[in-house]
Amino acid sequence: MSSASTPKVPAVILLADGTRFEGKSIGAIGTTSGEIAFNTGMYGYQEIFTDPSYHRQILVMATAHVGNYGVHAEEVESDRVQISGLVTKNFSSIASRVGGNGTLQDYMERDGVVGICDVDTRALVRHIRKEGAMNAIICSEGTDEGELKRQLADVPSMEGLELSSEVTCSEPYEVAPATEKDKGLTVALLDLGVKKNIIRCLTERGCRVHVFPMNTTLDAMLAVNPDGIMLSNGPGDPGAMAETIALVKDLVETGRSLFGICLGHQVLALSQGLKTVKMFNGHRGVNHPIKNLVSGKAEITSQNHGFVVDRDSLDRHPDIELTHIHLNDETVAGIALKDRPVFSVQYHPEASAGPHDSRYLFDEFVENMERAVVPA
Repeated sequence: MSSASTPKVPAVILLADGTRFEGKSIGAIGTTSGEIAFNTGMYGYQEIFTDPSYHRQILVMATAHVGNYGVHAEEVESDRVQISGLVTKNFSSIASRVGGNGTLQDYMERDGVVGICDVDTRALVRHIRKEGAMNAIICSEGTDEGELKRQLADVPSMEGLELSSEVTCSEPYEVAPATEKDKGLTVALLDLGVKKNIIRCLTERGCRVHVFPMNTTLDAMLAVNPDGIMLSNGPGDPGAMAETIALVKDLVETGRSLFGICLGHQVLALSQGLKTVKMFNGHRGVNHPIKNLVSGKAEITSQNHGFVVDRDSLDRHPDIELTHIHLNDETVAGIALKDRPVFSVQYHPEASAGPHDSRYLFDEFVENMERAVVPA
């Protein structure tokens, strides 16, 4: 059924603490659950919704209008909508945009994503900010509230939940560099839930990218003789990824240049003996201020994470440098190993959606590979 003929029916969102909001259905009709989070970005909703880091999360959009400009085939970060549910104030079932490929309503229906609109999202975001992250359930099929509460009680906590295995690629694949920019550099990318624009930022800089599923082996990654290693973003609790942490530790020991983003940053930290902690509220938006402690410059960044590297464990580690901090709360936003070409950041320098202030990090990664002598 197309968006033009899909009627909005009553819907409800119920939080784990009993808070309830009523509204109207958007997307598919049904019931969905997950950890509730909010994003403060005023643009780029399609890139946000298709980011695998949002897997199993219900997303509240803080901006008042969503869906106005529809969807576009090239503005995706994965092959499907990754959020488990959507909450908005005003939702447009029609779209006005030159070159668009349809409406957000049809897009959500295609992927079976349940949502709710006509919600006081300002009140909901204020509640989440005050009470912290928690699970929630959205229903647009008239299920009794008592039954919804029973279903919600069975939803697992994000803390301790490994989710990368649900969004990683099933088989290795290769992406060639832009022909006119080919630098003869090879990157082995560990896919923990990679965004397409991370790969694009590497190929645009002349790198050939070999993408590997998270359950790959060290030998398989080294078989392509990479000049560098990329650890991607992804969903879930990094502390629940023991095998991946062990693999990353071995990758660091190869001496190759290495760059980690978001979950990749957290897994790198864990592989070096640091700790990660669940945040009371995560960082999700396209306007987060970061300070580069090496250059002294500030950056406006795109972020999406609910876990963070523990500052105390970092301060006690003599061989790891704090390179970036989040200026709102002084949480760890970037680290580097002092004795080898290995660094990572908590935010998204590929910036899709988001500002391009941090794209220089890809240039630094490429420069590290060009300077390095790859171990035999």
